[in-house]
Amino acid sequence: MAVLGYAEIVLGLLCFLFLRHYWKHNKNSPPIINWPVVGMLPGLLQNATHMYDCTTRALKLYGGTVEVKGPWCIGMDFFFTSDPLNAHYILSKNFRNYEKGPEIREILQPLGDGIINSDSDWWTFQRKMLHSIMKNNKFELFSLKVVQQKVVNRLIPVLNHVSISKIEVDLQDVFKRFTFDNTCSMVLGFDTKSLSVEFPKLTYEKAFDVIEEGLVYRQILPQWCWKVQRWLQIGQEKKLRKACDIFDSFLNQRIASKREELSRDRTQLEEAEFDLLTACMKHEDIVNMGVCSKSNNFIRDTAFNFMVAGSDTMSAALTWFFWQIATHPSVEMKIMKEMTENLMVKVDKKWECFGVQELDTLVYLHAALCEALRLYPSVAFNPRTSVREDILPSGHRIRPNTPIMVSLYAMGRMEEILGEDCMQYKPERWISEKGGLNFVPCYETAFSGSPRSCLGKAVAFIQLKTIATSIIWNYHVEMVAGHSVSPSVSPILLMKHGLKVRITKRST
Repeated sequence: MAVLGYAEIVLGLLCFLFLRHYWKHNKNSPPIINWPVVGMLPGLLQNATHMYDCTTRALKLYGGTVEVKGPWCIGMDFFFTSDPLNAHYILSKNFRNYEKGPEIREILQPLGDGIINSDSDWWTFQRKMLHSIMKNNKFELFSLKVVQQKVVNRLIPVLNHVSISKIEVDLQDVFKRFTFDNTCSMVLGFDTKSLSVEFPKLTYEKAFDVIEEGLVYRQILPQWCWKVQRWLQIGQEKKLRKACDIFDSFLNQRIASKREELSRDRTQLEEAEFDLLTACMKHEDIVNMGVCSKSNNFIRDTAFNFMVAGSDTMSAALTWFFWQIATHPSVEMKIMKEMTENLMVKVDKKWECFGVQELDTLVYLHAALCEALRLYPSVAFNPRTSVREDILPSGHRIRPNTPIMVSLYAMGRMEEILGEDCMQYKPERWISEKGGLNFVPCYETAFSGSPRSCLGKAVAFIQLKTIATSIIWNYHVEMVAGHSVSPSVSPILLMKHGLKVRITKRST
């Protein structure tokens, strides 16, 4: 089967070369054409570097749902959908029939058996446990305290240095370092200090990025291809294995250190800061399905999943938001006006971080963040696999074990859902006539769909607004002329070339 698949891929590449002229001179042709034998593989290869816009074009052309046909006989067929009825049906109404599935779990194997990569009863157990932790008042207070400290002690000094030095900076790199530090503190109770004016290179932070890159390759390459690389330990799979070893070593050191710290005095368990690691260790007596949470694997998987969920997703959201602010000065002015009217900030308190109650008054800022996430959701695709045969609301018949990709990126660009101005950045669309927030169904946003909706949504918005207000109140962000902005092909929707900007202090 592997030899057959290799031959078909070579044939697909040859087809691509011969048909390149056709594609160049037929702008109105479908972005992905289903060819005999090779299926849609040539189109997928041609459009791999701009897959988000390619799939959006295809979904618009085919009415919101398209079956992608892979090469004959190698089982690469799957569905893309941006139809809101299909999305609601898959993610919510018939939730139990659409799991992550064994293929997706194998691709995401570095995540272990954590909540992102789990299904059925084990997912339910983790969901309940983590929900009880994240809804605990101690955790909410701790997370707010951490992000405020990081803003004052890490972010502001770096931006101040950049401003005074009058140098260009990659704001995406700043946010990646900030959110990595912030997430490590919240999850592990450990300050990695990767954000400073020196911009230090940390081995485990680099390993984290390589792991995410490796997962991209696994999703793009045919399964047999990356499995052969993994077996031979060559190419991207060799890099992925080394990165996993480095990051696992880092996580295991933190877990061992936390155990030792808490074992010295059990009373510390009640008095310690409420980071996720400490909170999980308070559940040490829980045994479910024969799996005991005393296992380091359980703690490791939980910590790593939260690192993935809370680090680059936040940095991606901040990066796209500040790009929109830098290119839409009228939005920036409205946010400043709202802050001035609602926060009652004293002029001499330039670095102040605002409390939750104050942040809740900033309706326009919340809308501006939602609008950025609509156009550039941190996780562009939500993958699922069918358990049993089914028929979607759109009428498409789904066979058992069929992968389905719900495209949140395309959903935010559909005129049928949001009107003819769907490509415009308009925070006003999120504000009701009475001045409150317009809420759309969660399956149309960047926080997935019920009942698998993001547990950290409330915490995420508090952090986003804390960071956004501190920067906007103190600084003006200006794009570097000629800098190219486009999405990277990665599990998290980051910018391909970063976000090069200049930072200037606002006058007092």
